Amino acid sequence: MEPPSASVNAAVPHAEADPFRGPVPNVAPWNFTVLAVLMFVVTSLSLTENFLVMFVTFRFRQLRQPLNYIIVNLALADFLVSLSGGLISFLTNARGFFFLGQWACVLEGFAVTFFGIVALWSLAVLSFERFFVICRPLGNIRLQSKHAVLGLLFVWTFSFIWTFPPVLGWNRYTVSKIGTTCEPDWYSTNMTDHSYIITFFATCFILPLGVIFFCYGKLLRKLRKVSHGRLASAKKPERQVTRMVVVMIVAFMVGWTPYAAFSILVTAHPTVQLDPRLAAIPAFFSKTAAVYNPIIYVFMNKQFRKCLIQHFTGVGIIPDSNLNQTSERPGITAETHTGEMSAIAARIPVSVAAASRSEDSQTDGGQFLQLPIPENKVCPL
Repeated sequence: MEPPSASVNAAVPHAEADPFRGPVPNVAPWNFTVLAVLMFVVTSLSLTENFLVMFVTFRFRQLRQPLNYIIVNLALADFLVSLSGGLISFLTNARGFFFLGQWACVLEGFAVTFFGIVALWSLAVLSFERFFVICRPLGNIRLQSKHAVLGLLFVWTFSFIWTFPPVLGWNRYTVSKIGTTCEPDWYSTNMTDHSYIITFFATCFILPLGVIFFCYGKLLRKLRKVSHGRLASAKKPERQVTRMVVVMIVAFMVGWTPYAAFSILVTAHPTVQLDPRLAAIPAFFSKTAAVYNPIIYVFMNKQFRKCLIQHFTGVGIIPDSNLNQTSERPGITAETHTGEMSAIAARIPVSVAAASRSEDSQTDGGQFLQLPIPENKVCPL
């Protein structure tokens, strides 16, 4: 009778290890409860914040400007990440295992990865658009709707190209170590799967990170050059943008570096033994980006805050005839028309803007031309 008993006992751990039928072994139930609570909080905040971003932007036509297209796209991507991944992660952690089945795992893994990379590349395109508006690399060519739409098409197409291959068999979407979320198979020992992970890492992390550092680096250099020799009070907008740029880069690194580092680690050493709870931390950090992205990119924007306050309080509405008092002279852009970044672009001296393609050009402090910027900041319905 001893061998049958031993065989039955040996089969139990194998059944328990199936994440589609029960919790992974050696993880206490309270861990899943904590993860479920955290995912509920993160998902609720993300859905609320990103819905507000989209709602207020479409309600106030003053915000519906080319420079804001990519911000709304970022909010949409974060909203979909939370709706697909956050909600499912909350439900599966509440049960302690991925009870929805293997096909749902593939769909959830693809949706979270796809929308996450869309959000990631949206941050890169946003940095490029701000560089385009402030530094004017193409001279007097301004950011228009067609340019913004092309940026959106690039983001969605490029992200789809590099997140759909696992569905077709180049790598795969499978259950994570914790057993309640799905992701690309970082632990595969197959060289074909390794090639996908390396390509995915290069195109969806290294490349957008390089774009962000390059664009914001050029932007900060331009602001320092423009503010040189000016009064301290005149440098305030540039200092505000500098602080915001630093916050953006730090937030990007905090949200995505742990997940990228984790994927490279387990790809290089697929046999490494990691505690399932430790392995779940990078994925959780990447999902929190959907919460602080709206705070950094939208709620810290004075123009958006005014529109948001006006929506909830009804204060500040003025007739349409008083709106959009924007000069048509080259280089003059009203803050009410294109937002704070374009308003700061309008503060850039004409002489420096004309010489923006030459890094060696010298501009005397007396040549700065301070352009008038309308102070009308009320958001029209």
